[in-house]
Amino acid sequence: MMSIFYTEGAPLHDTVTPAGPIHNRWDARRFDAKLVNPVNRRALSVIIVGTGLAGASAAATLGEGGYRVKSFCYQDSPRRAHSIAAQGGINAAKNYRNDGDSVRRLFYDTIKGGDFRSRESNVYRLAQVSTAIIDQCVAQGVPFAREYGGLLDNRSFGGVLVSRTFYARGQTGEQLLLGAYQALERQVAAGTVEVYTRHEMLDLIVIDGKARGIAVRNMITGEIETHLADAVVLASGGYSNVFYLSTNAMGCNVTASWRAYRHGALFANPCFTQIHPTCIPVSGDYQSKLTLMSESLRNDGRIWVPTRPGDQRAPRDIPEAERDYFLERLYPSYGNLVTRDVASRAVKNVCDGGLGVGPGARGVYLDLTEAIRRLGKAAIVEKYGNLFNMYQRITGEDPYEVPMRIYPAVHYTMGGLWVDYDLQSTIPGLFVVGEANFSDHGANRLGASALMQGLADGYFVLPNTIANYLAGNPMPTDIDESHPEAVRIVHALRERIQTLLAINGQRTVDSFHKELGHILWEKCGMERTAAGLTEAIGQVRTLREEFWSNVKVTGEGEDLNQTLERAGRVADFFELAELMCIDALHRTESCGAHFRAESQTEDGEALRDDENFAYVAAWGFTGDGNPPVLRKEDLEFGSVTLTQRSYK
Repeated sequence: MMSIFYTEGAPLHDTVTPAGPIHNRWDARRFDAKLVNPVNRRALSVIIVGTGLAGASAAATLGEGGYRVKSFCYQDSPRRAHSIAAQGGINAAKNYRNDGDSVRRLFYDTIKGGDFRSRESNVYRLAQVSTAIIDQCVAQGVPFAREYGGLLDNRSFGGVLVSRTFYARGQTGEQLLLGAYQALERQVAAGTVEVYTRHEMLDLIVIDGKARGIAVRNMITGEIETHLADAVVLASGGYSNVFYLSTNAMGCNVTASWRAYRHGALFANPCFTQIHPTCIPVSGDYQSKLTLMSESLRNDGRIWVPTRPGDQRAPRDIPEAERDYFLERLYPSYGNLVTRDVASRAVKNVCDGGLGVGPGARGVYLDLTEAIRRLGKAAIVEKYGNLFNMYQRITGEDPYEVPMRIYPAVHYTMGGLWVDYDLQSTIPGLFVVGEANFSDHGANRLGASALMQGLADGYFVLPNTIANYLAGNPMPTDIDESHPEAVRIVHALRERIQTLLAINGQRTVDSFHKELGHILWEKCGMERTAAGLTEAIGQVRTLREEFWSNVKVTGEGEDLNQTLERAGRVADFFELAELMCIDALHRTESCGAHFRAESQTEDGEALRDDENFAYVAAWGFTGDGNPPVLRKEDLEFGSVTLTQRSYK
């Protein structure tokens, strides 16, 4: 049955990772890679799409190195990138708490947290680089929280038994982004970086098999522009907004990555999306976005539900004997700090069992009463005050007086464009960093590791590996904006825009997006079945056909037009959604938050199938209307032993 939806191609191999002991591989790669003379760097150019932590740090570092950099973002300022929304912290194996942490432990926790579905070499390098990130950020003036003695403070996060998360209250992403932004602006002032705000990448320009530029739309004037360079870097983030309701900013989209996929870049593990357990529950059909409460709250908060179904009493009126602290009961070793995927499934299960609280019984309590009593309100305000204020503004409830209500929501995407150890995609010259690539998090991301990966890629990994490519692949001098391929791309984009404007149907873009998101959440969300996924593929295809015949896009193409922007993004979401469902259908195992009802243990936990699915599923585009091709990169585990995860 599944062969109807895809074909299988040749195996895939990462040929760049050095051989030898895992702890020596990054040093070996840096030594073996070609270097570029500092004088010659002035003649080499790099385009970077995205100004979040990965993109801003990469642009700043490459600019500092002497390359000519063009940086693009669709926001009105690089500071508006979605990295600013990260709250809880950033991991690093500094072992400041002297509690047994190490590079190897961070490596192992990350591999295990991802349910053994990530590449060992990349993850070990991430753990190695993590310690340098903190030093870099402190030198930039990032105001991390400090202990009484002046050392940087640490929190615990889900899935680990040590404290390794550095934080700045509940604003860690904002403070780290400001540090990277200042480094970026320093290079703007120095003349090495040009920043193009309000420019959205709509396509990739591939010439003679190599990525040589991008086509963008000036979102103010509507003009289609082409920009060429020796290499292109995508730092465009994740695609959680395919679900419509997610914790991502409304502008987050998949278009940059998806256009690259259509040009030949493989898309890896698209169905691996992270469900975050501590989101403010949906409160009505009018919502277009969900708001996250930081995982750091699980350090001091206890998660519970009433033991009696349909209990309408105020939480303070429910005695301890009638409360079920279900995470502590089910997972005594980790308690409330189990990984996000495990916590999310547990929350969903108790709500499905009739024990949920709040509107629609879609919530559980995250209660910090005991911590307030133990530490004092002032200490809680110091650590989490902005989060409490945010919750109160959104819900109208005072979390100092009543417990927060939380429920799982789509948050992060572990899937993304396939990259090798150098972070290069299957298109030579196209590099992918941060959440836009697949490489580090497997089937589930540990909390506080997104910021770590973004800055590791941008500050330390990419600047070393892209030099190896640039040293041998300068752009021919006869390539400019008049090149036939650049002209073809611009013409095709103008035709696509005119097609969208000419449909003049009866339904809004958002109505299609919302219906698409509902299909995915119900059938390609936390729990999946073969029947449901097969049905979802058909529903997505039918809805996509209606979109292209009945969507109404108002306004003009040569002007500021936010409806047109959303229409282009949703059109790409339709294609991505189908691939996500095909990927989920082919993977008949349960792993991470991706629970196949057909694959579970006797006590209802996720059951991996290492014999048949210990690989990266990398999908290739074969043309409109043709099934994608599946290429498998076998995952090799020489430094860890594959085990069924247990947090009990």
